[in-house]
Amino acid sequence: MFDTIISPAALSGNIQAPPSKSAAHRALICAALCGECCTVKPISGSADMAATLGVLQAMGAQFQQQAEAVRFSPAVWAKEPAALFCGESGSTLRFLLPVAAALGIPAAFSGAGRLPDRPIGALTEQMRLHGVSFSGEKLPFQISGRLTAGEYALPGNISSQFVTGLLFALPLLQKASVIRLTTPLESAGYIDLTIQILSSFGIRIGHIPDGFSIPGGQRYRLPEKAASLPGLGTVIPVEGDWSNAAFWICAAAIGGDVRLAGLDRYSTQGDCAILEIVKQFGGDIRWEGDLLHCRASRLCGCRIDAGPVPDLVPILAVTGAFAEGDTEIYNAARLRIKESDRLAAVRQLVCSLGGDVEEYPDRLVIHGGKGLRGGHADGANDHRIVMSAAVAGAFCREPVRIAGAQAVEKSYPDFFMKLIDLGGRCDVIQMG
Repeated sequence: MFDTIISPAALSGNIQAPPSKSAAHRALICAALCGECCTVKPISGSADMAATLGVLQAMGAQFQQQAEAVRFSPAVWAKEPAALFCGESGSTLRFLLPVAAALGIPAAFSGAGRLPDRPIGALTEQMRLHGVSFSGEKLPFQISGRLTAGEYALPGNISSQFVTGLLFALPLLQKASVIRLTTPLESAGYIDLTIQILSSFGIRIGHIPDGFSIPGGQRYRLPEKAASLPGLGTVIPVEGDWSNAAFWICAAAIGGDVRLAGLDRYSTQGDCAILEIVKQFGGDIRWEGDLLHCRASRLCGCRIDAGPVPDLVPILAVTGAFAEGDTEIYNAARLRIKESDRLAAVRQLVCSLGGDVEEYPDRLVIHGGKGLRGGHADGANDHRIVMSAAVAGAFCREPVRIAGAQAVEKSYPDFFMKLIDLGGRCDVIQMG
């Protein structure tokens, strides 16, 4: 464990966006299921990626990992009980739980941190109705039985990851299935990303008025348009991560000058909405060829719907603290069931640094205009809180000490090195 002290400093320069965690989870699962030799790259060394690879391996996926490349060969799916440890990764659990059940793998699922307390009942209830037995209501639990086709009913406003997990699993079944959404779908961009990657692997998903239709008896196949490279075979590329790029975009808008490479301007990642949100603040952001250039400008408060972009809320709240006037972030109740209670953690973060935030059950109101002073910030064991605190620290009037800064390892382990590359001042304090 370590704390980090961030001192005020101008941030400027060019930076490569890290590989998308969301796209990588999906590509790794599809590659494991296709049963052919292929390589997925680049893959970050984050804890969440390690969790997904560890669970796939325990299920019987065969691969070799070298640096940022994961090379798959045909899987030998487990027939004996498999121990599947998901770490703190909600994506790993919610994506691979239905897949393991569709493959008929008896498994013991476990997790760490807040993962055992994060909601999963809506998914497990539907799986129980379709042939799967659970030893308990929450992690750790064991599953047995094999998932069966049919009609699945899921709320769309709790987690799009429930839908994604079933979209991976149901094509493996012999008969057709339907997913019906009982409430409007939030974070729809993540479902679009899932369907895009599934389609590239030859999986057909149909749209119906209240959900999705999934033909049975499908087979995962290598993407036809994927390149082949010596020593790697067919390569499945992973695009840059808009979620983590948002920290550098917002840092530049607050008081820097940053050019980002490796982002797809036509991405289906939901968090590419950061472009329009920063423009809504008044940010100076534009494409220069393949580079996204963002630089400091006069920012004004705005209203932001958090429903499609829940992961952006911490850094948008920090941005709002440096903007003039009020910023309201609404439709945000789901943030209370993330790695931390993110509404409470965001309010605590901004207020501890001298800002003014009002917290409501499903929204935040950030009163900007004064900037932030600095001080002590609790990382809340949440990677997005830590990275938001670090961005704030670069522009506070005094240094910011972030407790539990190691949380960045969940999604962006070299975040602080990249901060230093842009001119940030960062001192690590080992806590034993």
